[in-house]
Amino acid sequence: CVCIYPVDILEDDPERHWEAALAYYTTLREGMRPPVEFFSLPTGEQVKLEATSVCFCTVHRDEPQHKILVLVNPQDTKTVVAVYIKEFWWPTEDVLRTSDPAREGLMKVQSFGERIVLFILNVVIFGRLERNLDDGDMFFLPHSVKEQAKILWQDGAAVGFYTTKRKGSLCGDGTGACYLLPVFDTVFVRRTYRRQGLGMAMLQDFCETFQEDEALGVSWPISPAMYQVCRKFLEAHPEERGRLWEVEPPGAWGQRGSIWLKVRRQQAQLPDCESRGTTCALKPRSMLPMESGLCGCWVCCRRNRRE
Repeated sequence: CVCIYPVDILEDDPERHWEAALAYYTTLREGMRPPVEFFSLPTGEQVKLEATSVCFCTVHRDEPQHKILVLVNPQDTKTVVAVYIKEFWWPTEDVLRTSDPAREGLMKVQSFGERIVLFILNVVIFGRLERNLDDGDMFFLPHSVKEQAKILWQDGAAVGFYTTKRKGSLCGDGTGACYLLPVFDTVFVRRTYRRQGLGMAMLQDFCETFQEDEALGVSWPISPAMYQVCRKFLEAHPEERGRLWEVEPPGAWGQRGSIWLKVRRQQAQLPDCESRGTTCALKPRSMLPMESGLCGCWVCCRRNRRE
């Protein structure tokens, strides 16, 4: 038989989903459910379904009314083990699955069900289960409801995602500044699917999506793992070396550093020069490697373009 999963059947109606989840939670809180119910974990452990073992999570940081009801592990109340969808408790791994063969490769996030998949990958899987807390990994907040995102589907499962900041979109709440170039913002690949070139595939998809733009950004600071992805990608795609930059918002020239030139410096084991124009511009001209073009800052790049 063909299994059906939440992303395949959930209507694109977050308000209706919230009302159903709230109604169920009310029955738990007021003791209106049948005699004791349990949810079975993959380990065989039984989790009692009661008000103290469930909580609401906000799917989008800028839409507090878009919430899902989750069941937490009683031994670790920050770890989600199931999600309440369509009057049923679904294990988190099932929330990440699909029975639709058309969902394969990188697919743009559009429906509310896909937004839930993005949330589970980002906050539950990466945020709690697969992030190396001692390894300097970054922590991603829940994405905006307007976030441009793609989920990587492989063999019926969501195994990764990446998000972008579009050129002209606001840099954040409370600011009128807008991004001056498209930016590769957050990216994640599940642990068991790493070292298969999937990170490079997502970066290539980003570059191809915005192939008409002369400059593309990767959000600063770039993690060590993401830096290695960028290095391998640029070594394999020399045509992208001149337009991929590490950027701080909104991405003006003084807020950009050439990723390829950073790779070159490390390969040549040269002293690391700050690639931000504001820092580099304070150094004596005799110290700036303008002739070799190894700095990558705004001052050097501006001169190289004139020459």
